[in-house]
Amino acid sequence: KTCLRPKDPSFFSMGMWSIGVGAVGAAAVALLLANTDMFLSKPRKAALEYLEDIDLKTLEKEPRTFKAKELWEKNGAVIMAVRRPGCFLCRAEAADLMSLKPKLDELGVPLYAVVKEQVKREVEDFQPYFKGEIFLDEKKKFYGPERRKMMFMGLIRLGVWYNSFRAWNGGFSGNLEGEGFILGGVFVIGSGKQGILLEHREKEFGDRVNPLSVLEAVKKIKLQTPASGRS
Repeated sequence: KTCLRPKDPSFFSMGMWSIGVGAVGAAAVALLLANTDMFLSKPRKAALEYLEDIDLKTLEKEPRTFKAKELWEKNGAVIMAVRRPGCFLCRAEAADLMSLKPKLDELGVPLYAVVKEQVKREVEDFQPYFKGEIFLDEKKKFYGPERRKMMFMGLIRLGVWYNSFRAWNGGFSGNLEGEGFILGGVFVIGSGKQGILLEHREKEFGDRVNPLSVLEAVKKIKLQTPASGRS
């Protein structure tokens, strides 16, 4: 009889082959799971009252602090919560939203952005892509009520690679300055107490809002007139 002994080369080869197959299988399963939404943190919808009470700051030399509801009280608003101003994916989404600016102006609805921090010249360098007013949300409330993060799993998601290729192909570039793991989003908020008409939360890096969905929501905004007063 012949048997495989520990020192037999065939025994060693078989063991290495088994380990290799196991590693490839584990990597394939990990890749598959990373590209499902199973492990993504689920966003919790924000209430209008929650957004109204957020403190924002202007980015002037002498900043003014005010309640966020001032942004949409009269005419509603479209608000982008920027994940990271230096990110080329965020710059691409900002440019998408800016393409709606002529139509938003026609409808009388302003476009704003909020950032969670001021790092070097990141906000100034973001402004060529986003020409609306930008405010500071130091407590990161627009990124809640429950902040969601995407860490290094984002690097193996096919959707992120597709989003990256699309942005690169569009000529966008960026840098690695600032915090970029807390996911952002886009809101369309009606005037007064009309409510939140659209709430888009990034599920992964570069997950852009559909501009047509933004326009559809904006068209539902009921502009306040002097006769109607404030809600």
